[in-house]
Amino acid sequence: MWILALDASLSACSAALLADDAIRAGRSLAGERGHAATLPPMAQAVLAEAGVAATDLDAVAAVVGPGGFTGIRAALALAQGIALGAGLPVIGVTTGEALAAALPPAERAARAVWSVVDNRRGRVVLERFVSGAMAPEAPPVALDIADLPRPAGPIILVGDAAAAVAEALAAAGVEAVASRHRLPEAAAAARVAALRLAGRIPPLAARPLYVEPPAVRLPAAALPA
Repeated sequence: MWILALDASLSACSAALLADDAIRAGRSLAGERGHAATLPPMAQAVLAEAGVAATDLDAVAAVVGPGGFTGIRAALALAQGIALGAGLPVIGVTTGEALAAALPPAERAARAVWSVVDNRRGRVVLERFVSGAMAPEAPPVALDIADLPRPAGPIILVGDAAAAVAEALAAAGVEAVASRHRLPEAAAAARVAALRLAGRIPPLAARPLYVEPPAVRLPAAALPA
């Protein structure tokens, strides 16, 4: 099974190629801007390194959010373009799924996993996973940190808001550990996509997953007087 996975949901972008449960090639670049220009040559380089063409793939996957409006759409547009030309399915992977899948299996099995992503509006987007699960137990939800639910037991946190949430939960007497996995990676997204393609976790549409409407700023000339 060959899967090309793409991610540009947060402040980095990456591409990875999975074959037979192993990552054969991968590229990543930190930065919040320029994903639409960076991802296509990155994907091309990954395919070239592995010596495969798009027509050799079984599927293309993209991280669909929650995350940044522009990056999510850049990854999805590229995934859909590659898939259309090669006659392939496009598989959606959530940001939280990609983050949780990057954890070692032993860590996922020992604690529930919370993915917490800063929505840049003073809140975090929460995806919760029961211990050992690869798919979230419910859709993501945006909350103030003070309004986060109290977990039933110890948890491990992933995502770019992990440190802030761990500090807040610890102050409330919750056993919470912030992992080092702060940004999603295409390599982990590819592993989730393989499970989804095999029918081992529920399907997810390859379209943007926005928990809240994207923040759009009108150009100065368009603002009312």
